Amino acid sequence: MSDPVIVDTKGMKCPLPVLKARKALKGLAPGAVMQVLATDPGAEQDFVHFCKTTGAVLDELRREEGVLVFVLRKPA
Repeated sequence: MSDPVIVDTKGMKCPLPVLKARKALKGLAPGAVMQVLATDPGAEQDFVHFCKTTGAVLDELRREEGVLVFVLRKPA
């Protein structure tokens, strides 16, 4: 398995984190994993909606030193 694509959106406000993630997701192969790093407090709710609309799977959500880390998998 290859390393996940990392999409750094720290410091960006809604809707930029989701827009950058959507663009990155398009370039991934089915089943590929990406990590999105975000500091916008609204990003958690935004990515729940993002997964519902794109079919992406939220494998993990964690906080690391004030940064939200979303681990997303592109649907097959």
